[in-house]
Amino acid sequence: MPKAHSPSPSATPGIASTGIAGLDDVLSGGLPTRHLFLVEGSPGTGKTTLALQFLLEGRAQGERGLYVTLSETAQELAQVAQSHGWSLEGIEIFDLLSDEGLSEEAEQTILHPSEVELGETTREVMRLVDELRPDRVAFDSLSELRLLAQSPLRYRRQILALKRFFAQIGCTVLMLDDKTSGEGDQQLHSIAHGVIHLNQNSNTYGPDKRQLRVVKLRGIKFRSGDHDFNLDRGGLEVFPRLSAGEHGGRFDHAPVSTGMPAFDEMLGGGLSPGSNLLLAGPAGVGKTTTATSCAVAAMRRGERVAFYLFDEGLHSLRQRSRCLGLDIDPFIASGQLLIRSFDPAEVSPGQFAQAVRDAVETDRVGMVVLDSLNSYMQAMPGGQYLLLQMHELLAYLNLKGAVTLIILSLHGTVGEMKSDIDLSYLSDAMVQYRFFEARGEVLKAISVIKSRTMEHQTSIREFRLGARGIEIGKPLSDFHGILVGAARYTGHQPLLGDGDTDQPGS
Repeated sequence: MPKAHSPSPSATPGIASTGIAGLDDVLSGGLPTRHLFLVEGSPGTGKTTLALQFLLEGRAQGERGLYVTLSETAQELAQVAQSHGWSLEGIEIFDLLSDEGLSEEAEQTILHPSEVELGETTREVMRLVDELRPDRVAFDSLSELRLLAQSPLRYRRQILALKRFFAQIGCTVLMLDDKTSGEGDQQLHSIAHGVIHLNQNSNTYGPDKRQLRVVKLRGIKFRSGDHDFNLDRGGLEVFPRLSAGEHGGRFDHAPVSTGMPAFDEMLGGGLSPGSNLLLAGPAGVGKTTTATSCAVAAMRRGERVAFYLFDEGLHSLRQRSRCLGLDIDPFIASGQLLIRSFDPAEVSPGQFAQAVRDAVETDRVGMVVLDSLNSYMQAMPGGQYLLLQMHELLAYLNLKGAVTLIILSLHGTVGEMKSDIDLSYLSDAMVQYRFFEARGEVLKAISVIKSRTMEHQTSIREFRLGARGIEIGKPLSDFHGILVGAARYTGHQPLLGDGDTDQPGS
């Protein structure tokens, strides 16, 4: 195999893509070439997979790659690659655990790496790199060198020697560390040009949740903070932390109809693009149906809608919508309605935010429905951080001009309703639903509590679901105490059910 061209030490460093689009986004394009980088994390976090993706990306760009392993055999690496559907053909793998790596020709005489002299190991690595002249190198792992060094001083000197040598050759190097020395090995952090930390959280229900953090990267303005990522067949998929301030655009601020004239009146003219509406009330009162009605009205205008389900199954939503005259099947078939059902235990907040971004930026949806906020809150431990991420996502959607409908179930059925979150912090506008009793029946009421964008009505109206869909009656002027669950009827006002035999829907 011919040797790849080796860049001159005086050449201007470029940017090396990692082969992971989300990580490149976090790194502002990739890793500066001809430098040494540390990838650290406990076993199982995805370090080996990240290194293989890095080398495979180099191969795709015509660069030569070398994987030096002191902890895994070449056969094990091939199995890892095969599990992702990759071939390592064209990538040199040097296995210091193999007969070749520990042979007499390799100047090593003992059969276990922990007993091999540190100097012999590093000299063999240097000899191989000098012979192959690779553009990209993955070194797995530093824990073996640490064991051989037996002292922090020897260890640091050997790492510095390798760093200088790799720089002279012109390699871009990933050194993997499984952190067996404990937390906070600042020796490595000070030597490396950049540090990427992988974390795996196994203290939650469901699959492990993984986060990535760039601890340092000299000379590059990277995206700081934790970024969720998945490790699945096909490698790492990184979901960069959303920063709403980086996004925006021009859009028409004119209100759009909900498809229900009475509801438009209550909201002060309809739904305002670039804002969100929180639909809050007890379970079964009609929040999801209201959101579905708004979505159908938008799609009838030609808009695209993204509907995310965390609670209800798609089958039951479709069946109930048909019964209420809000058939969504044609819109699903045409692709106008993008509907996805998520299991809160399976999805990370970053993954969900990326799905919403793809819908807005790629599929050009104009309305987003989240059902429900309660289930979304179960996607990650530590509710305060999840609430911050939701606030950032809503700010992003507002800047993109989307109409966002958020469904929130309140605790209780009648009387004082309680919520686990600060409603005013999240919502631009809020609609509140209540059950109340009248004439021996359980009825429903709806009211607009607040709106930051339009002057809304303050009346409380009767709300009903039935064969004719959603019906909203006149203001309940003859009733008092509806919101506190102690409604008193003081007049002769007709109700929606008076004069017909239709029973309210569920």
